[in-house]
Amino acid sequence: MSLYDEGHTLAGWIGVGIATAGCTVTGVGVCTVSAPAVVGGLVIVALSAVVTWVLHLSGWGKPPGVRPREQWGMRVRDTRAREGHPECLGCRLAGRRGVPTAAAEASVVPGTVRAGARPLSPVE
Repeated sequence: MSLYDEGHTLAGWIGVGIATAGCTVTGVGVCTVSAPAVVGGLVIVALSAVVTWVLHLSGWGKPPGVRPREQWGMRVRDTRAREGHPECLGCRLAGRRGVPTAAAEASVVPGTVRAGARPLSPVE
């Protein structure tokens, strides 16, 4: 079983839900030839990106990579969000540098490939 837990966050699911609603409104606008509906749908899609970003910065989105199993739940907040996540565009845009800390290094499960490291085989 993989140790990666990509996309299982409240920020991700709420963002996808809002973006889906925006795409639906845009599609209805295209089908009914309604410019206000198309523009409104695109605004909702843009809003989904902002909402996802804010939720990520408040700790409801998690960085990519290997995390211990106890941090996999959707209702578990990321306590390192205040410092920022290394190599995270959203955190860099918010001015958070995300310097790796000793706690971050300790959270890596032994015997796994670190995020950004080159795997030894396709199985890893």
